[in-house]
Amino acid sequence: MTTPKRPHILVTGAAGALAQQVIDQLRDTCDLVAVDFREQVYLGDDIPSYCIDFNKRVFEDLFRRYQFDGVIHLGRIQSSQLTRMRRYNANVLGTQKLLDLSHKYGIKRVVVLSTYHVYGAVAYNPALIDESAPLKAAGLSADLVDSVELENLANIYLWRYPDLNITILRPCNIVGPGVRNTMSTLLASERAPVLAGFSPMMQFIHIDDMADAIVLAYKKPVRGVFNVAPQDWVAYQHALRLCGCKRIPIPSIPPVVPSLILRTLNMRRFPSYLMAFFKYPVVIDGRAFAREFDFKPRRPLQEIFRFYRNNKSPV
Repeated sequence: MTTPKRPHILVTGAAGALAQQVIDQLRDTCDLVAVDFREQVYLGDDIPSYCIDFNKRVFEDLFRRYQFDGVIHLGRIQSSQLTRMRRYNANVLGTQKLLDLSHKYGIKRVVVLSTYHVYGAVAYNPALIDESAPLKAAGLSADLVDSVELENLANIYLWRYPDLNITILRPCNIVGPGVRNTMSTLLASERAPVLAGFSPMMQFIHIDDMADAIVLAYKKPVRGVFNVAPQDWVAYQHALRLCGCKRIPIPSIPPVVPSLILRTLNMRRFPSYLMAFFKYPVVIDGRAFAREFDFKPRRPLQEIFRFYRNNKSPV
């Protein structure tokens, strides 16, 4: 009796905590190759790891050498990282190269990580945003253009090349141990800024649950775009209280004032577009993903906030 062939999967963004969680879940049943645009990471002798610019010719060598069955693309560079041009090259041109190679080498499964930020934060957002809502972020902030273009690109390939079986995931705020995004930094701080007079509803998903969602999505080849979020939400200022943060009210106008105060708090990597997300609610509807993939988060908000309350670090 022959042993079934283990699927060979390329995982991008390997330096991130989320990618490493996904790798840990898949390593016993799949042969994995890890790559990252920023740095090379050691993930064990059984997992080859590379630091590669997706736009370089050497990236194609990996597809020839390993004959991948699938790709899990978690390597989106956040707006707080790199310059705008380098971020565009990595997020948009790099993703295009990745999808072109996936089509060229007959990949049968692709999962792409996007973000709920693509919806944009505006006063007239619906109370619950589903996947059919327009992506307004690019018109609101130049810092989000590459995020919207990355997803538009993935959508084009989703319909042009159905054999790729592309699934695009738009998660809410990913938080928890090892997460280094702006929201996690705020929840972990002793003091955090709030816009005076504003406390929008927000959603949070634990990194463990997001890793579960990605693995579920990969294993069930359903094409399309899905929000990923729990069906509960909490006001931002209340979340800070539950995390033990001292709230620092700052005026929302004139626009230069928040950035000056944030610099005073040594938060140099605070993306300016996030100001709108601390003013207007962006609550996404994750029910379609939950139904299709039988997904239910295991980590409640109380556990998330307890972690940050017990693991404070100065900003």
